[in-house]
Amino acid sequence: MNRKVIIVTDGDSIAQKVIERAAAKTGCRTLSISSGNPTKITGNEMVRLIECVKNDPVIVMADDRGDTGRGNGEKVIDYLIKSREIDVMGIIAVASNTKNASGIKVNCSINRDGKISENSVDKHGNITMSKVLIGDTVNTINPSSVNYVIGVGDPGKMRCNDDIESECFILTKAINIIISKYDNRKNKIFN
Repeated sequence: MNRKVIIVTDGDSIAQKVIERAAAKTGCRTLSISSGNPTKITGNEMVRLIECVKNDPVIVMADDRGDTGRGNGEKVIDYLIKSREIDVMGIIAVASNTKNASGIKVNCSINRDGKISENSVDKHGNITMSKVLIGDTVNTINPSSVNYVIGVGDPGKMRCNDDIESECFILTKAINIIISKYDNRKNKIFN
C-alpha cells in the first residue's frame, strides 16, 4: 500500500516548528529531516525515509530558498508526485515575494485570519485578486497532477511577530482540509 503524504513548500526553521506542531494536532507524522532552506535530501532519499515512518499521513517539507528556477525543493516534489510508492494527498503551497515566478493555481487558500478564500494569498497571508499563488517552490508543479492545492502565507511572516500558535492554527486547518478532500475522493472511487 502506498504511503500517504502531504507536502508543504517551505522548510526553514520557523516553518518546521509550525509544521511539527500542526502535524501533532492532526495526528500526522512529520519527516523533520526533510526541512532545510533549501531542502538538502533528494526525492529518492525522501521516499526511503517516508517508508520508515510508522503512521500516515506523513508531512514533508520541500524548499527552494528563493530559486526561481527548478531548485531541489521542486525536484523533490516532482519525484514524490511521480513515485509509485507515494500517494500525495495534497500540497500546502506557501506564498513568497519571489519576483518573476509563475506560481500555481490553488483550489483554495487560508488567509492570516484563518478564513478560506477561493483566491490565493500573499506571503503575509492577505487574500489576492488571483487564484494563482506566487511561491518559489511551486513554479514547475502541474496542479492537475496533485489531488488538492491549498495556499497559505509564509509561516513566521503572516503575523510579523513569529506567533507560532496562530500560524499553527492555519496549517492545522490546511492539513485537515487536505485529509477531508482526500478521504471524500477515495470514498467516491470505492462506492
